[in-house]
Amino acid sequence: MSVDYIRNLVNIPSPSGCTHNITEYLSRTLSDRGYKLEITNKGSLLVNFSEDPVYIVASHIDTLGGMVSWIRSDGTLELTQIGGWPPNNFEGEYLTIQTESGNPFRGTFLLDNPAAHANQEISKTERKMQGMHVRIDAYTQSREETEKLGISIGDYIFFDPRFEVTETGYIKSRFMDDKACAGILLDILLNHKEEIQNISAGFFFSNYEEVGHGAPAGLPNSMQELLIADMGVIGDKINGTETAVSICVKDSSGPYDLKIRRELVGLAREKNIPHTLDVFPYYSSDGSMALRAGLDVRVGLIGPGVSASHGVERTHIKGVSAAKNLILAWLKNKR
Repeated sequence: MSVDYIRNLVNIPSPSGCTHNITEYLSRTLSDRGYKLEITNKGSLLVNFSEDPVYIVASHIDTLGGMVSWIRSDGTLELTQIGGWPPNNFEGEYLTIQTESGNPFRGTFLLDNPAAHANQEISKTERKMQGMHVRIDAYTQSREETEKLGISIGDYIFFDPRFEVTETGYIKSRFMDDKACAGILLDILLNHKEEIQNISAGFFFSNYEEVGHGAPAGLPNSMQELLIADMGVIGDKINGTETAVSICVKDSSGPYDLKIRRELVGLAREKNIPHTLDVFPYYSSDGSMALRAGLDVRVGLIGPGVSASHGVERTHIKGVSAAKNLILAWLKNKR
């Protein structure tokens, strides 16, 4: 089931710019399934069911993360963000520092002066990157000692995802954006080939979505319709729920294609797929990027509802199943 594939992908760290391991994993996993695989120059993966595919479903395999931007005089680290995440949503998270020398170190992302017994202003302090640091789980009390460990500016930071599936069906993990949908696409490719192999279609796994340039490059010129599978938003004045698939009608970049939206809604109603119609006020997708790049393509956006986006995220098996079923219905409708 999709949950197993989501777990496997979540456990491969892949912040934007450091996605080669997950691309290679997907390529190995799919190599003997008869699909045409192409790794683009930027490192995205295109999986075609046929020559010159007309219909593309896309998800992104890159996630939020960090990078060492400075080594302080006391040996702790300052970070620069990869993607847009509020520092308070990652405060206290365990992490791995992936050094260029290949020797990883563990650490924790903390507020400066984090001891409650030494700092009475903790609860009042605004969480900003310049007031946060990484405490390294190795003995160091100076910049020189940290550098001797092999840690340097530019080293990637992988935050722990803390993946968990509850008995009640919830999938709790960081990076459900967008490992949930990437896992759905992998599930479809591995277990539903007979249903989709004769459709002029393909799947695209982009690797720079979180930093704004995932999809414009690498998509086939034959593409006419692009269905983005990304997380659905849950929040105030938004219909989305973890147990349904969200069909986004508009985000901050503008409306999605009306023809595709109506097709998706009709299929969801026909197949009794739990769904909502939603406007996402502070959101853009690989589809937004493709349109801004000038691609002459119709774009739709769907995804399982994800709680606490860009934080301690959570979705539900029912929402994942709804998204998978709608993707399959959309593809089969293209025969």
